[in-house]
Amino acid sequence: MSQDFKPEVLEQLRRLEQKYVPLGQDLAAYLEGLYHTDFLNYWDYIHLDTLLSLQNPRTTIPDENIFIMYHQITELYFKLCLEEFRQIGEDKAITVEMLLKRLKRINRYFENLIDSFDVMVDGMDAKQFLQFRMALMPASGFQSVQYRMIEIASTDLRNLMAKDKRAALGLQSTHEEMIGCIYWKEGATEMASGSKTLTLLRFEEKYTDQLILFAKKYEQMNVWSVYKRLPQEDQQNPRLIRMLRELDSNVNVNWPLMHYKSAVRYLQRDPDVIAATGGTNWQKYLPPRFQKRVFYPELWSQEEHDNWGKGWVEKILNGDF
Repeated sequence: MSQDFKPEVLEQLRRLEQKYVPLGQDLAAYLEGLYHTDFLNYWDYIHLDTLLSLQNPRTTIPDENIFIMYHQITELYFKLCLEEFRQIGEDKAITVEMLLKRLKRINRYFENLIDSFDVMVDGMDAKQFLQFRMALMPASGFQSVQYRMIEIASTDLRNLMAKDKRAALGLQSTHEEMIGCIYWKEGATEMASGSKTLTLLRFEEKYTDQLILFAKKYEQMNVWSVYKRLPQEDQQNPRLIRMLRELDSNVNVNWPLMHYKSAVRYLQRDPDVIAATGGTNWQKYLPPRFQKRVFYPELWSQEEHDNWGKGWVEKILNGDF
């Protein structure tokens, strides 16, 4: 009977037997199940019908669909990044080449997002945007928990705190204390009173516990921690340093400044529509020259620290975009 099968089929059957028999499984039963399994279609595999049904605008304004889809695409890219961060952190014997490979992927994802952000800057009618955006309060891209996870997975949690609060807490601070003093909280405060916006309050209610657990998990798994455990000669690898600097620039300068560019385009000329950002204090929160948030401070010169994002912001404010 074996002569009825091609040699390559018999080889695959032997491999399957080697896989299932040691586990006490009946190979014949698995093969019978395969016989009854239907062919896989592209639309079933990626759940295309479900994916295309996930756009549920709150208004009848056409460009709201663009707004929804772009943010959904962004979150999928963030999920791609987090998969790479997970594999970096869980690799107990990571090599420079593997770290470079995964950092390159993360940078590519962010570069794709940055290059595509003109969809938000120029791809929507300004009047339509301001109309439908007011119907989305207090929702804001500020509430993207995956972006916060990317930040935490990139660096020591202390690097995400304001310098004054970092110094006040000291080196023995808990994850709960550090999350409580994280930089982004200042970006969702009311400009007049300094109190937390509903945007921030709802975000904290939903995600604080999750972010604390994530921070604890990545304390020794974040990219900076992984990098610092490499042999000294590997830490001096020019390609690795360049890739880390690119990640720092992409996440902390280029990506927030694309949002700043969009905010300037739609909101700068009419201060009364500040609510269209979900109440976030975007003028102080988005520009890197104010936050000076840096994942890998040791990889930058003092001059680079002093001018962090400055040229980019001035270019936008001068209208050269």
